[in-house]
Amino acid sequence: MSIDKKMLLGDILQNEKADKIAEILFENGMHCLGCPSAQMESLEEACQVHGLNCDEILSRINEAIA
Repeated sequence: MSIDKKMLLGDILQNEKADKIAEILFENGMHCLGCPSAQMESLEEACQVHGLNCDEILSRINEAIA
């Protein structure tokens, strides 16, 4: 399964490789993954809030779960 930037963090973190995904997000300053409001944000929105390049994060995630 490939991740895209429109997917909600809550859905992304249901992936069987959620530990790898969470590690990448934590490394980039997203420490609020368990927050209820974060669960309803898309990856793109979360990256925007944290000042991150979504395409770079997305590429790292998809590479890690491939």
